[in-house]
Amino acid sequence: VQLQASGGGWVQAGGSLRLSCQVSGISFRGNVMGWYRQAPGKQRELVAAIGSSTNYVDSVKGRFTISRDNAKNTVYLQMNSLKPEDTAVYYCKGQFFTGQKFVDYWGQGTQVTVSS
Repeated sequence: VQLQASGGGWVQAGGSLRLSCQVSGISFRGNVMGWYRQAPGKQRELVAAIGSSTNYVDSVKGRFTISRDNAKNTVYLQMNSLKPEDTAVYYCKGQFFTGQKFVDYWGQGTQVTVSS
């Protein structure tokens, strides 16, 4: 199972980025996918999740949108109106049922830097 994250970069405050996380090696349909972030010196936090519905941390509501394309086995995080406090390493995570239990798989991080 591989989760390949991409799309990070540097952007000025107010700008936009779209993160992608492509999943391979396991069935993608029907599972819960999430984007997390970890800023220096802080704990990793859940930013957005998508399953049968979507959920967002309060700080990104109205600015970020999580979506998925089952045909491409990919989950996206569209980030608009970015702020310097959004600077972090962003990780995707998928929770998959392996036939016996649910297992979490993580992608590698992608750095997002927002300058003021």
